[in-house]
Amino acid sequence: SKSKPVSKRLQSLQRQAFSNQAVQSESLSRIAPVPVPGDVTIPQYQDQGRDKFEKIETNPIKVVAEEPVSTFSADVDTASYAFMRASLNNNVLPQKDSVRVEELINYFDYDYEVPADRTEPFQANVQIMPTPWNGATKLIRIGIQGYEIPAARKPKSNLVFLLDTSGSMNSPAKLPLLINSFEMLVTSLDDDDTVSIIVYAGSAGVVLEPTRVAERGKIIAALQRLRANGSTAGGEGIRKAYELAEQNFDPDGINRVILATDGDFNMGISDPGQLQGFVERKRDSGVFLSVLGFGRGNYNDALMQALAQNGNGTAAYIDTLSEAKKVLVDEATSTLFPIAKDVKLQVEFNPATVADYRLIGYETRALKREDFNNDKVDAGDIGAGHTVTAIYEITPVGVESKSIDEPRYTQNKVPSATNGKSNEYGFLKIRYKLPN
Repeated sequence: SKSKPVSKRLQSLQRQAFSNQAVQSESLSRIAPVPVPGDVTIPQYQDQGRDKFEKIETNPIKVVAEEPVSTFSADVDTASYAFMRASLNNNVLPQKDSVRVEELINYFDYDYEVPADRTEPFQANVQIMPTPWNGATKLIRIGIQGYEIPAARKPKSNLVFLLDTSGSMNSPAKLPLLINSFEMLVTSLDDDDTVSIIVYAGSAGVVLEPTRVAERGKIIAALQRLRANGSTAGGEGIRKAYELAEQNFDPDGINRVILATDGDFNMGISDPGQLQGFVERKRDSGVFLSVLGFGRGNYNDALMQALAQNGNGTAAYIDTLSEAKKVLVDEATSTLFPIAKDVKLQVEFNPATVADYRLIGYETRALKREDFNNDKVDAGDIGAGHTVTAIYEITPVGVESKSIDEPRYTQNKVPSATNGKSNEYGFLKIRYKLPN
């Protein structure tokens, strides 16, 4: 008798999953590629096995008596979660290095307390709880909620769409989905915002000069004329996009380049180090960067993460129209409007109460201890309303089942906490700069 409700629940979930998959498939089928002028048929691009991800070495367990301080950069990107979901929807497991645990955790909304004032853009929330999978340890969850900009106080936006129209984008889940995604974004912008469009395929060029969003029809028509063909001169496109953003710079508004691509740069400046150096030098221009990934088979996540992390930027992966709506419409304020940049977190654990710890995720965001106080070291950027969640697993002092044995030949003396701090597990510090 107990199995029947469970069975019905599973059937309901299966029907919902198949329904969602059907909607996604239908959405993609409705955005079939438009034939190019001259009745020339360009075959759809297909590739496999060339997806690139930065290699990840899982964070080790650290002994507090030896390394009491943990430092890392904030991460609000969600590309890893969306790519993982797209892989599973295609009945394949995602590549190991594509799974960045903190991006899976940060994909979801959390009900943290919202700060009241933009001048202090974060409200920190710390909670300690038992570890579900290990009775000997505890979890420390650090949650940060960003200030939310009221709709009436949103600054104007100067946006440059930098769109990949190379031959590798000729696939239903790439350029057609990209066009529909940006149409939704344009529809959600205010009339006083400004949009420019630059495309790159073989060479980079401006297809739409800065245009007020009040002329939505003109902007959408420019998007609908895009076609996929040629090689990928991404480096030249990035250079032109920053030039256009700087020419129309609004000192009182938000100035942002939104790059949309599969990341398969194969012409011009394509070396990740050179591209990373270019966006690093542009950080001081006041122009922010957003990177949106599309497609599978030749998706270069490693390059896109390097651009986003070093260019005051954020990264997301768009696999369906519903994900595009989430990133570009539902979360538009957090996607477009920064409230803080170079956000760093540092936790100092108390050796009198914590024997060892490990940070779950954030492997690609690790910083040196001295980087925390060095304002020249770049770190993550947070948009309005963004949340950042980090989880540590700790072993309290006195637990018999330790993750790491104490040394046999050296006396590991644990100092006693003084000054009324004997009840503390650790101390959290957050360092950031305001957007300007």
